[in-house]
Amino acid sequence: MKTKPMLELADVKAIAAAAEAEAQKNHWAVTIAIVDDGGHALWLQRLDGAPAISAQIATAKAHTAALGRRESKAYEDVINQGRTSFLSAPTLQGMLEGGVPIFKDGQCLGAVGVSGVKSPEDAQIAKAGIAALGV
Repeated sequence: MKTKPMLELADVKAIAAAAEAEAQKNHWAVTIAIVDDGGHALWLQRLDGAPAISAQIATAKAHTAALGRRESKAYEDVINQGRTSFLSAPTLQGMLEGGVPIFKDGQCLGAVGVSGVKSPEDAQIAKAGIAALGV
């Protein structure tokens, strides 16, 4: 039997705090979603002024990054390069930049999804949150 690391509540809170700090530093109103390795919600935080739809988009980006074990931008790139049939991929709804998986020792622990500003900025916030773990 194998063992693997898992996100604990303290980890999730650290990620959320660091992501929020990055967003606040830049005056960005976003939603931050954190999921486990199966794409199940662990955290959802909609900052003041973030659009209502950003809650659904951030969650979808995180879910896609966790299940795909890669940044959601990879799917956006594939589609933008002409493989539009990829839009029919099951369970992958957040195929926009801003979903970033969390890895430790080669294992995916989950993902962070952010929505509310430009996609590269969403990814910047997600990565700032993940950096708080030091993994």
